[in-house]
Amino acid sequence: MTEMQAIAPEHYIREQPYYEASGDEVGIFEAAYRNRLPVLLKGPTGCGKTRFMEYMAWRLNRPLITVSCHDDLTASDLVGRYLVKGGETVWVDGPLTRAVRAGGICYLDEIVEARKDTMVVIHPLADDRRALPIEKLGTLLKASSDFCLAISYNPGYQSVLKDLKQSTRQRFVALEFNYPSAELETKIVAAESGVDTATAEKLVKFAHMTRNLKGGGLDEGASTRLLVHAGKLIASGVTPVSACRSAISQALTDDPETLVAVQELSSSLF
Repeated sequence: MTEMQAIAPEHYIREQPYYEASGDEVGIFEAAYRNRLPVLLKGPTGCGKTRFMEYMAWRLNRPLITVSCHDDLTASDLVGRYLVKGGETVWVDGPLTRAVRAGGICYLDEIVEARKDTMVVIHPLADDRRALPIEKLGTLLKASSDFCLAISYNPGYQSVLKDLKQSTRQRFVALEFNYPSAELETKIVAAESGVDTATAEKLVKFAHMTRNLKGGGLDEGASTRLLVHAGKLIASGVTPVSACRSAISQALTDDPETLVAVQELSSSLF
């Protein structure tokens, strides 16, 4: 027995997400979608990749199913599996299969964190075949014309063992994301957190200082997401120095000496 699960209403994004384009990424994604081409988003943590996907799902009026990939994610987790329900063994579609059937957007976040067998599954979906092999059912499921496959990863944070292979990369239209310009990032932080422009400017300046420490004490600099978190604390009455410590510095490092150095940067601004 096969149980085909419909895409739940919550996967449809009804209200426009806040997103500020920093280039031509919106137009390229729309063109890729019209041509049924899969899309690869690459860029550092917290730079807006997930928000961009939410915005595009809203803009295209398609349901968005997001899968956060991890070491234990298997092909069965994506495609589906047999489960025992009410004394019967039934097939239950996984999130990727549901998106393929219903014409949704399936977004596999940090794809390189998933197990290698997941790549075998997505390859036929990411070329002219646009098909999903479901071995346990002995079928090859053709994707709906509205289906879109999108994946993301952070190229600056992957080890040699967790890089994206050329056999996968060259199936996708790639969009490179980075942190916005200082002016645009200030606008985003102010709009998302509720702080005034002057405070947002200082937070962005602090972020740039930490990003200059990447490779020199920090694995990653402060992301736009962390700036928004700090801004929300400040807007709620937390002092800027304390907000930067809790929302940014402590999130970036556990090393005592580096933590002191990063916190001194924020103290010099606030």
